[in-house]
Amino acid sequence: MSQRMNLLTEKNGGLFIPFITAGDPSAEATVEIALMLEEAGADLLELGIPYSDPLADGPTIQEASKRALESGITLEGAMKLVPIMRERGLTIPVVVFTYFNPLLQYGEERFTRVASEMGIDGILVPDIPYEESEELTNLCAENELALISLVAPTSKARIQKIAKRAQGFLYCVSSLGVTGERKKIDERVYEFLQTVKTSSPVPVAVGFGISSSEQVKEMHSHADGVIVGSALVSEIAKHKDALKDEKNRKDALLQLKTFVTSLISS
Repeated sequence: MSQRMNLLTEKNGGLFIPFITAGDPSAEATVEIALMLEEAGADLLELGIPYSDPLADGPTIQEASKRALESGITLEGAMKLVPIMRERGLTIPVVVFTYFNPLLQYGEERFTRVASEMGIDGILVPDIPYEESEELTNLCAENELALISLVAPTSKARIQKIAKRAQGFLYCVSSLGVTGERKKIDERVYEFLQTVKTSSPVPVAVGFGISSSEQVKEMHSHADGVIVGSALVSEIAKHKDALKDEKNRKDALLQLKTFVTSLISS
């Protein structure tokens, strides 16, 4: 793994991991949003590659993918944003979230090599089963990338098997289904997180539905990190026109930063 990812695994809880879609609402805005998120306290950036059939995502992120694709962003174009972020001062790890079909079309070996060259620290592929991930795991290892595992509240034996081989951080799905804001977190998640933490050698982060400061605070008391996606993407959508406009982008970014700090400062 990269040095940036190794440093992340050494952090002792309180991790904040935001998700944004590359190219939403524009490539330049994505770079600026990433820099703002680090300033606001993000420990790692999850950068979504827009895709026309995002099976694990709810309506909010589906719409973000649609906006990004309409702006002309491609898989390689999304990855090329990361070295621009690095040149502008981004120091936190970046994990690319992509589905297997575009990765396969691009070529797994080529994808992992290019990702590493671009300063990306890990990849997350939600629709590749753990049992079929060995080849991609090996390619990631060759290129010092962490293959981030997703674990859902299924059988205890399978949870432990996935957790023991986790790299970077372990993405725990708080509930079955697609991404999206939820007013209430299923209380069964607490037992699930305890099971995961007893087996995982890396930080345990929980996502899918975390959308309020109260939920962030509650999840931080049960997990090492919290992933916020749909709530942030929804806020970006509210300011999409201003974010695309260079003259108004600064004010929009300040409003986004206020939203983010309100989520994580409680």
